[in-house]
Amino acid sequence: MDYKEIVKLVAQACDDKRANDIIAIDMNEVSLVADYFLICDGSNERQVQAIAKEIKDQAEANDIQVKRLEGFEQARWILVDLGDVVCHVFHKDERNYYNLERLWGDAPYVDLELSKEG
Repeated sequence: MDYKEIVKLVAQACDDKRANDIIAIDMNEVSLVADYFLICDGSNERQVQAIAKEIKDQAEANDIQVKRLEGFEQARWILVDLGDVVCHVFHKDERNYYNLERLWGDAPYVDLELSKEG
């Protein structure tokens, strides 16, 4: 599975848990940290945890190693590190505060083409 497929798999996992404003940023030209960032938010701590857990579950179901999962207990900003794809699952208040989209404004967005169910 290539990185773009991983990004779409993770984005779909976020969408399945009703994450808000899911975006993916191609970090190849602007950062050595990761090739892609996926950013989304949830309305409350329980939803933020559910989104992060779904990312982890879907990654593991597809033989993608979860290198690190940080911030799960506090559920304000959970980082799910899948290697070259790093997922940032924010509580909506923290997302507005940290504003990673603006911080990495030079990086292009990735078209996610999420499939809607129901």
